[in-house]
Amino acid sequence: MPGSNERALEKARTLPADGVVFDLEDAVSPEAKVNARLQVAETLKRGGYAPREVVVRVNDRNTSWGDDDLVALAPLEFDGVLLPKVDSAEQVRAAIEVLDANGGNRHPLWVMIETPAGVLRASEIAGASKRLACMVMGTSDLSKDMRLPAEDERLGLITPLSWCVTVARAFGIDILDGVQLDLEDDSAFRQVCAQGRTLGFDGKTLIHPKQIAAANEIFAPAADEVEKAREIIDAWERARSEGRGITLVRGRLVETLHVEEAKRTLALVEAIRVLENAGQTLLK
Repeated sequence: MPGSNERALEKARTLPADGVVFDLEDAVSPEAKVNARLQVAETLKRGGYAPREVVVRVNDRNTSWGDDDLVALAPLEFDGVLLPKVDSAEQVRAAIEVLDANGGNRHPLWVMIETPAGVLRASEIAGASKRLACMVMGTSDLSKDMRLPAEDERLGLITPLSWCVTVARAFGIDILDGVQLDLEDDSAFRQVCAQGRTLGFDGKTLIHPKQIAAANEIFAPAADEVEKAREIIDAWERARSEGRGITLVRGRLVETLHVEEAKRTLALVEAIRVLENAGQTLLK
């Protein structure tokens, strides 16, 4: 959501999304950045976005707005600071120093991985601080820097995307796929959402409310996945009660790792249910 667009910030209170990102960087023109910062700060003070997470993407500290963004946001209550164009662990630590010096020592950090250097140093960045909670792929800038042709399959991005997912899993943090800029091709959007889920992403960043429904559908467990998860847990519990360490479900061997994944699927379903119920209550 552009931080300079008051109407968009208000609309975010009604959207069926897991989180909203108030942007002070790319979506805001240079002449509007100071006012956008003030507007976002006032919006955060008013609140009203729960159960959605609220994250603010600040400007790069190499610009004249970056540190001022961090200083202004530090004392406020919200769910995370998103740092753009992170190429090194030092960028994360330096931002934390500014936040902490201004009363923001409780804020989780999110980072944009959107340059080849950021991809190469993803493991260093992920290990920069225990406050790092999420990585967000900046696929548009990354595609430009890698000189990739525009195509729906994103073949040139498969290696960096998969590598960053691996890093996120190694460090126990979440990771979100990048945005889809074409708002007219619904089929292509669903295709990249499905690809992102196949690669292991936890969700997808979006640039327009019309994309929310498809993203929610594709990244949520399908009915068959939920049914199979319950079958796996039931079969496993029966096997354990009979003193067996393995069992079969739908002709496939089931071990502890499959049970853990099944439990995660059901936990995700429950989290979605809680968010949906809370959102419906807020909208009544």
